[in-house]
Amino acid sequence: MTTIPLLEVQKAEVTILVDNYTDLLLGDTGTVKRLRIPPPDAPLAEHGLAYLVTVFGADGKHTILMDAGISGLCLHHNAALLKSSLSVQFGVVTHSLDDIECVVLSHGHFDHFGGLPQFLNKTGKQVSLLVHPGAFAARRIKLVPEFHMDMPVLSEETLRAGGALVEKRSQVSTFAGGNIVLSGTVARTTSFETGSPVLETQQDGKWRQDPFEDDQAIAFNLKDRGLVVIGGCSHAGIINTIEHFRTITGIDRVHAVLGGFHLSGAGEALIEPTLAAMQKIAPDLLVPTHCTGWKAINAFETAMPDAFVLNTVGTTYLFGEH
Repeated sequence: MTTIPLLEVQKAEVTILVDNYTDLLLGDTGTVKRLRIPPPDAPLAEHGLAYLVTVFGADGKHTILMDAGISGLCLHHNAALLKSSLSVQFGVVTHSLDDIECVVLSHGHFDHFGGLPQFLNKTGKQVSLLVHPGAFAARRIKLVPEFHMDMPVLSEETLRAGGALVEKRSQVSTFAGGNIVLSGTVARTTSFETGSPVLETQQDGKWRQDPFEDDQAIAFNLKDRGLVVIGGCSHAGIINTIEHFRTITGIDRVHAVLGGFHLSGAGEALIEPTLAAMQKIAPDLLVPTHCTGWKAINAFETAMPDAFVLNTVGTTYLFGEH
């Protein structure tokens, strides 16, 4: 596989605007800033995910939104609260939802694209949307062999009507001035990350196990630190995703990994091999979110306490010198 050049980022901010967890009592560190706001305001959580990501490169500042949660309610509620947080008031966190130049969709599941129509409506302007063409596929959940539940389908027509400039990308590519890389379809290289048999998609008129070719992640290269990998649900496998970025960028060092690792429910069988592989990668910062699951989150905290951070919705992670 040909490597793709990835520019160095001097510093970055990543705020998780939508996630499953909220906790007003967790403390800050020099690089982890919780959402501190005057009571009785508080962030909202839902079973979804959305990141606000800003990178500062040689060409200036680039801000993007990755995913939008289920409802749009959490996204906009938490984005509004961010403006009144102590970190923003003191100039430690500098970005906002108003700054975004494009949106990235990690994959075609409702807990990641459901908030997009409301976001586009509130934005009131055309916005580039980077999405894998496979994200528009029909999908369902096999609850038992005899019973299936259809999932909402991403509508390209609705997105375009709302002002999205849809850019379909299935191959690795860069954006944000060449400072962020989009994975494209993630290469499957591990022996254990083989997908979920209960998640199906329609292919050639037949329902089959979903290969999640549309599952994408992003990464940037933090100066002197290495890759910062940000995943959605990581249906392709979080270890596959990390190794994919190492291969396509030629950068072996991994500074941070954030994202849903899909180790909840039926995925619990993969906790042990995923944890063992992550320990070998040894990122300096590890932030499991969303669909990682409570058992897996606790396992990562126990095994990798120096790297692990328990995420809560509204938390901002600072990378580089601020």
